[in-house]
Amino acid sequence: MSAPNRATLWGRVLTDELAKGGLDAVCIAPGSRSTPLTVAFAEQPEIDVYSQLDERSAAYFALGRARRTGKPTALVCTSGTAAANFHPAVMEADRARVPLLVLTADRPPELRDSGANQTVDQVDLYGDAVRWDADLPEPEADERKVRSLRTTAARALSETTGVEPGPVHLNCPFRKPLEPITVPGDVPDSFAETTAGRGRDGPFVETGGGTRTLADDDRRRLRHALAAADRPLIVAGPADPTTLAALEPAAVVDLANRLGAPVLADPLSGLRFGPHVGGAGDGDGDGDSRTIYGGYDTYVPELPTPDVVLRFGASPTSKPLRHWLRDADARQFLVDPAGAWREATFTATDLLAADPATVVDGLLETVTTAEAGSDDAWQARFDAAERHHWAIRDEALTADALASAPFEGAILASVVSNAPDPATVFVSNSMPIRDADRFARPRTAALTMLANRGASGIDGIASTALGAGSTTDDPLVLVTGDVAFYHDSNGLLAVDRCDVDATIVLLDNDGGGIFHELPIEAFDPPFTDQFKTPHGVAFDALADAYGLEFERVAPAAFAEAYRRSLERAGTQVLAVEFDSETSHRRRDELEVRVEDAVDALESDRD
Repeated sequence: MSAPNRATLWGRVLTDELAKGGLDAVCIAPGSRSTPLTVAFAEQPEIDVYSQLDERSAAYFALGRARRTGKPTALVCTSGTAAANFHPAVMEADRARVPLLVLTADRPPELRDSGANQTVDQVDLYGDAVRWDADLPEPEADERKVRSLRTTAARALSETTGVEPGPVHLNCPFRKPLEPITVPGDVPDSFAETTAGRGRDGPFVETGGGTRTLADDDRRRLRHALAAADRPLIVAGPADPTTLAALEPAAVVDLANRLGAPVLADPLSGLRFGPHVGGAGDGDGDGDSRTIYGGYDTYVPELPTPDVVLRFGASPTSKPLRHWLRDADARQFLVDPAGAWREATFTATDLLAADPATVVDGLLETVTTAEAGSDDAWQARFDAAERHHWAIRDEALTADALASAPFEGAILASVVSNAPDPATVFVSNSMPIRDADRFARPRTAALTMLANRGASGIDGIASTALGAGSTTDDPLVLVTGDVAFYHDSNGLLAVDRCDVDATIVLLDNDGGGIFHELPIEAFDPPFTDQFKTPHGVAFDALADAYGLEFERVAPAAFAEAYRRSLERAGTQVLAVEFDSETSHRRRDELEVRVEDAVDALESDRD
């Protein structure tokens, strides 16, 4: 590989090795010190380059791509505070196990701790939020050094998708000249013919991975516990990107049917939506499946607790479900491919360090319906509770009901029930994901619902959604609260710069509506000014600044406006205004109605 100077050589070797290792996308924030990396990525035909002006938005855009694909996306920035702006997305990638490769350009080592301009300590910048990090050696046309660089690049890419996928950080110091300017003698012509210079046919180091499986004794222990259970249950929490790609929903349904175990499927689990949902009932596959349940948030406290629970994924979004499991006197098997503890109520009894797909497949090889001993009335309880939940919800979603008693959960219900098949639906944190959990009815449609539930922040929401949308031709829907929308308004530049269209559903309740769920609501002041924080932002002007179409929609008219947007090209912002306190009271009212109905059913059984 030839190069006019050593900095250019370093950038070309590094990006060449990443491309050979399978990296197919990078998101770059502009800067001077990162010039060798930026120019080298621009020369790589196998890597798609996305340009973002704001480092924080760039990082979340890359996070969205990696979350949607389960494959690493790279990030590039210049030195100084630019690298610090990547940190929130790195934290989310760490907690959510999203593969991310972070490349931060740096000043030469001798300038560290010298007071030199735009020079900060970038070594080990992200602490334990990364799976691995390395401070690259200074560029030099030295064969051993370049072989080391290629090996490091291969290792870094491999580490992003290891047993516990996540972010990896390479700090890349460069000295001037940074541009591809010829420096006589810097890189000998003969260097291009060396093994280090030209690399190998394919990656310099081929990295093979494996899948963690249960030992025979552990599999037998799990099988016997499930087969002997009177009230078995499967709980699917938010899925990691790589697990989501590997776990076959139909296999989970098959296992659940053999065991007589309801599947409580978080909207982010990959199990609440898809062809596997279709089942008994009215035949349309929308909420009447005898296996997949989505309304549990309102009714599980009224049901008997399970005696054996098989759990996949991260901690469920639903607090009532988490507390119900916490209080259950049950054997709880927590399956995690990395063998990590992701159960903050500390009531699980068994941690199984294995890939969920291998656990399901292994059980299917040995469990038969005849062996399972579940109580016939167990699943019937969930069927009845689920029907009451959706019947009461449907009453609240009629046009007349929404005209007189609008609430934000109705919008999430409409977004999911009217979303195209297939579609990507990205949901913001705070109240939108909670409303999705409670009001998004299971469907046979191939919906991919995503959210940033690793660290659960409201920063970078728009950017993550647009990054996810950039990976597929499926329609993209973003549901976001007003504070999150304002918080990541810089990320809206990606609509034009990265050519991503979306329907953006903006739930505008003029502030932090979720705080109405907390006891601090009763203390005003300081509640309104310091917690709810009404902002009065004119979002139509904000949309206009980014060239987005904007429409204010009444809650009762949302479904029709939403369908129109989905049929149109370009990006539309549908803003629906609510009073957050009224929405909360409406949610509470519907919850009480479901609880009363299920409690009456349980009383009749007794």
